[in-house]
Amino acid sequence: MGRSVRSELFQADEVCIVHAIQRCVRKAFLAGRDEQTGIDYSFRREWIRRRMEALASVFGIDVLTYAIMSNHLHVILRNRPDVVAEWSDEEVALRWLKVFPGRRLDEQLAEPTDSDIERLVADAERISIVRRRLSDISWFMRALSEPIARLANKQDECTGRFWEGRFKAQRIVDEAGLLACAMYVDLNPVRAALADSPDGAVYTSAYDRIQAERGEQIPSAAFDLVSVSAEQAGEHLRETSVADRKQQRRAKRRNPTGKQILRDRWLAPLTQSDRKMADDPDVHRQGVRASDKGFLGLAWDQYLALLRWTAEQRSKGQVAQVPEKLRGILGELGIEASMWRDLVWDYKRYFGRSTCAGSPQAMSADAQRSGKRHRSGQRLVRACFSGTAN
Repeated sequence: MGRSVRSELFQADEVCIVHAIQRCVRKAFLAGRDEQTGIDYSFRREWIRRRMEALASVFGIDVLTYAIMSNHLHVILRNRPDVVAEWSDEEVALRWLKVFPGRRLDEQLAEPTDSDIERLVADAERISIVRRRLSDISWFMRALSEPIARLANKQDECTGRFWEGRFKAQRIVDEAGLLACAMYVDLNPVRAALADSPDGAVYTSAYDRIQAERGEQIPSAAFDLVSVSAEQAGEHLRETSVADRKQQRRAKRRNPTGKQILRDRWLAPLTQSDRKMADDPDVHRQGVRASDKGFLGLAWDQYLALLRWTAEQRSKGQVAQVPEKLRGILGELGIEASMWRDLVWDYKRYFGRSTCAGSPQAMSADAQRSGKRHRSGQRLVRACFSGTAN
């Protein structure tokens, strides 16, 4: 089957939710222990998590869930052109230059100057392109993947491709598909026997939310959204040595804003607020994420209870009955409770070859949107939804 055309899956100027998967190409692990060499690359998970956190602070893209595995990563993203539309040209320019400073200085994370921002803002065509890219999931994944590949190649003392190629993308077309996909992502370490439960699955969004609920704070990796004047930049260059500047930039990268935040603060809130209008962008103003809009119609304690119960259902032949209080959550989404375990644990069987994930009706509507007759897995997934089984 040929690769899907990205423009059929998502556009930078429309709000949509995408499940992205990026895989490592080499036998050497991305972020785990390589049994052949005995080298442990687990520390790279924190590289990736911090890079995602940093990008969440500048892009108009919400990070909903994620899981960083030994040789691949999962992330569910929601692009927010409506949020980017609220930013001034100056703010768009500042955010862009934080991530892509060009040849201005020798280090990528150097501070943009006021003149850099003014020059970009003055180019109306360029600033329009940049504004669109800040809500483009492909540009987010590019900004995530390329620095990680360079760091890994430098450490491994090699050149060449680090990732298999472009990331795999799957559009999430309704809340039922989003709930199943979110739990599939959060349970990846449990499925891989790297953790016994979501509570121990470090480097997942579920773990971050659990630890944040317990009050854990971390140094914020968010970009410091301030610029410096040309005079300040020149004075700094004259009065500090190259070695001092490198040391200062390393310290700045560790904690750009000097702030401590709850471990999950950079992630999108899980619960949708009924008090907000559907078309309200709910722009975040504290500089750690794009918006304060949630993405599921259930409370965090309900999600966690369902996640923990699902994690316990490892053996297909020994599935317990879904507790009554959790059955209602699934019923509201049209999901057959007796098939919930299969929908999550066998997610790849149902949706692995499809360009979208959701209920059969939503998948059919997505196929029609793209001029197709149906989506792969559409018939198979009927058994998982009430009133749609054959």
